[in-house]
Amino acid sequence: MRSMANAKLSEALRLLGIGEEARRVYVRLLDLGPAPLDAVGSAAGLDGAELAAAYGELVDAGLASPAAQGPDLVAPVPPAAGLEILGRHRAAELDESRLTVGGAFESFRRQRLAAYNDDLVEVVTGDAIGPRSRQAWASAREQIRQFDTPPYTPIPGSTDDALATLARGVTQRVIYSQASLEHPDKMRTVIEPCIEAGEQARVLPSLPVKLMIIDEAYALVSLSIREADVHNTMLVVQPCGLLSALVALFEQTWQSALPFHGRTARPAGVLPAGLLPADRRLLWLLAGGASDDVIAREIGVSRRTLFRRIQVLMARLGATSRFQMALQAQRQGWL
Repeated sequence: MRSMANAKLSEALRLLGIGEEARRVYVRLLDLGPAPLDAVGSAAGLDGAELAAAYGELVDAGLASPAAQGPDLVAPVPPAAGLEILGRHRAAELDESRLTVGGAFESFRRQRLAAYNDDLVEVVTGDAIGPRSRQAWASAREQIRQFDTPPYTPIPGSTDDALATLARGVTQRVIYSQASLEHPDKMRTVIEPCIEAGEQARVLPSLPVKLMIIDEAYALVSLSIREADVHNTMLVVQPCGLLSALVALFEQTWQSALPFHGRTARPAGVLPAGLLPADRRLLWLLAGGASDDVIAREIGVSRRTLFRRIQVLMARLGATSRFQMALQAQRQGWL
């Protein structure tokens, strides 16, 4: 157990940028200190210039110093300040590495790919779509805006990615099409879990395109063949006039879409007297354009019971059509 703990400690120090010899000295210093430096070095298998250099690295990192008990003794020191410094150095190194790699790729792109204008739009196809989509969820920092409509590419773990993004505090606004609500198990396994986790959802009868906008950084646009239920090409749009147009399209569409709350319930006292949670759910599904079969399945009733409930709600709202009923329900705060 002790050797495993020492190995874990050594790996943690390595990730902070501490060299191999210094790590060995620090592990022995924790076992022996305060102790003479020569004794610590002997236990670590070091002496002379190697030992001096390793100990000096620990002192510079704020992890060791001469001991108060005597001039010839050394000891570990509380690591908080040293770890903060090491962490900052490591973060700076990582930032520099990101800039270096990014700069190298930009140089490659300018030299080799400029003719294809891939600095603005990248084409992703086939099996690369799934990993690229999951990478998009993971990279979001502030918000994701999405048009969700079939056809779908099966991406294992995509719902978990969305839930993890919400858990990180990223705002998620999604507009679903009627076809999304009617897609098998989509409501139960994807839409409602995300809404319950904090997703802001709205719905429209149809959507012009499959779209996901990550912060203000880039957008993913799916090129689909609806008639064949095929979705095998995706565009990655970088900041440009096209990205601005996609953002404007989403915001304009969001304003005209109807709020959709899934299975969630309002606090006690907010629902009108006599309005059952199942009836409010019925209204949400109806306003979203779901078919009678889908609504009956989702609220767990027969078609005959569904029709009876619709007639009762229409009478309560003074509506003569389903459209009027949904509109009146929204105006009165039932949705």
